Amino acid sequence: MKRIYYIVSLIAALLVTIPLQAQENKSTTQQTKRRSPEVSRGERAKDKEKEDATMSDLTVRAQDLNERMTQQIGNARWMRIIYRQINLTEEQNAPLYYPTQPMNGQMNLFSTLFQLVSEGKVNAYEYLDGYEDFSNEHLVNLKDMLDRFHIFYEVQTKGKDTTFVVNDSDIPSADVKSYYVKEAWYFDQNNSIFDVKILAICPILTSDGDIGTTTMGMFWIPYEELRPYIRNSFIMTSNINNAITFTMDDYFRRRMFKGDIIKTQNLMNQPLQAYCPTPDSLKREQDRIEGQLVTFEKSLWLKPDSSQLANNTGKAKRVKSTATLRGVKASTAKETKLKVTKQPEAKKSESSSAVRSVRRRR
Repeated sequence: MKRIYYIVSLIAALLVTIPLQAQENKSTTQQTKRRSPEVSRGERAKDKEKEDATMSDLTVRAQDLNERMTQQIGNARWMRIIYRQINLTEEQNAPLYYPTQPMNGQMNLFSTLFQLVSEGKVNAYEYLDGYEDFSNEHLVNLKDMLDRFHIFYEVQTKGKDTTFVVNDSDIPSADVKSYYVKEAWYFDQNNSIFDVKILAICPILTSDGDIGTTTMGMFWIPYEELRPYIRNSFIMTSNINNAITFTMDDYFRRRMFKGDIIKTQNLMNQPLQAYCPTPDSLKREQDRIEGQLVTFEKSLWLKPDSSQLANNTGKAKRVKSTATLRGVKASTAKETKLKVTKQPEAKKSESSSAVRSVRRRR
C-alpha cells in the first residue's frame, strides 16, 4: 500500500513539473525574441565603431565635414564605372609626383599614402587582378607588403607593441610613376545631379631590371577614407604661378588630372586591351567611351527643337529686315517732303523799285 502511494505521488509530481518547465522554456524563448532587436542594434553599433576606427584620430568637425562631402550614389538611376591610369610623367599630373622626397614640409601623394598606411590611419586592401574587394579579409598586412616590394625597414618592439620604421629615403616614392583611379559616373534622378565620384586609387610601382620595366599594383585605398587627410595637403599646380593654393583633394575633386581609360565595368570583366590590340583601336575605343559620357549628359537636359528654333530665327530676321526697309522708306519720304516744302525763296531783283500809288484827280 505504501509503495502504491509512493508511486502515485511521484507520478503526480512529474505531471506538475513538466508543464512548469515547458512554461519556463517558453518564457525564456519569448525573452530571447524580445532581446533580439537589442542584440542586433548592438551588433550594428559595433560595426559602426569598426567603420569609424580608421577616423578616430580626426576631430568631430573633420568627421562631420567628411560626411557632408560624401557623395551618395545609392539612389543613382544610371551609373558607369570607369578605370583610368594617371601617368605622373606628364606635366598635368606632375603635382602628384613632385617632390619625390619630403622637402620643406611637402610630400608627394605616395609618401602621404605610405605614411597613413604605416600609421594605421587608412586601410589598404589587396590589389586583385580583375576586381576589388574592400573587406577585412583582404586587408593588407604592413610587414607582408614591405617584404613583397623589397622596402627596407627596422623593427622596434616596446612591450607587446611592434612597429616598423621606414626611413624617408627608403620609401619608393620616385618609383611610383602612375596610379589607377576607379571612378563612378552617375545620375541621381532624385536630386537631378550628373556628377563623377572617385571611388578608390591604387599606386603602381615601376621597377627596372634586366628583363625590362615591370609594373605592379600595390594596394587599393578607398577615397572616402583618404580624403580627410589629403584635404590639408597643399600642392603646387603650375610652373608659372608658384603659389600653393590647391590641395590634393581639390586636384581630384575638380578633376585637374589627365587619365586615359583602361577599363569599364562590363559583364565579361575585360579591359580595353583585351579587344583593342592595336594603339589606334585603343585610342578610338577611349574616344568612343568619352563621347558616350558626354552624349548621355547632354541627353538629360531638355533642349528646344532645332527646326523650330531655325524657323523662329528666320521669322525674326524677316521681321527685322521688313522693319529696316520700312524705316528706310519712311526716312526717304520724310527727306523728300522736307526738300519739297523747304524750297529756296526767290531773290528780289535789285533793279526793281517801289511802286507809288497816285490818286486820280478829276
